[in-house]
Amino acid sequence: MQRRTMAELASRWLSRNADALTDSERRVLQSAIDRKTVSFYSGEADQQRATTGARVADAVARIGGSWGFIISFMVFLIAWALLNSVVLVSGAFDPYPYIFLNLVLSMLAAIQAPVIMMSQNRQAERDRVAAAHDYEVNLKAEIEIMALHEKLDELRHSQIMAMREDIKHLIDQMLQLEQKLSVPAHPTRSRK
Repeated sequence: MQRRTMAELASRWLSRNADALTDSERRVLQSAIDRKTVSFYSGEADQQRATTGARVADAVARIGGSWGFIISFMVFLIAWALLNSVVLVSGAFDPYPYIFLNLVLSMLAAIQAPVIMMSQNRQAERDRVAAAHDYEVNLKAEIEIMALHEKLDELRHSQIMAMREDIKHLIDQMLQLEQKLSVPAHPTRSRK
């Protein structure tokens, strides 16, 4: 099979000039030329590149966005209110309207919100990378399918040409047989 160039493949499969290709499309076409895969698993590499702060942000977002956290925090708030309103009525360290609790909750929200946003930004970046990778894999799959179609078309064409040759050969043989059969037999004299 002949070696194809990037310009030829870009024109044939993407209907574009090679100069108009994106980096992603160039990588995919090069992988098609080199007969290499474009798929890979990026999860472990992403975790290894993450800084300690990024891992902490992911953990805070994972824990803070769970039902376990929500339920346990509700239990904490109810316990705080009961402790300061019912149990320690005379010596409550944060009596109603729970000003210290509001301060703690405000500080927690002030710290937790940006940390969760950092994690969301990292997730958005991972999603962008995954979407670009999915595009490359899908494009490579389309290109490989088109290449298979071309190979099947070439194979079908060569089979049709071979069958035409066989049919022509059979027709020639039939014509030769017909000529042999149509040669008049030696006339025999009838006896009287």
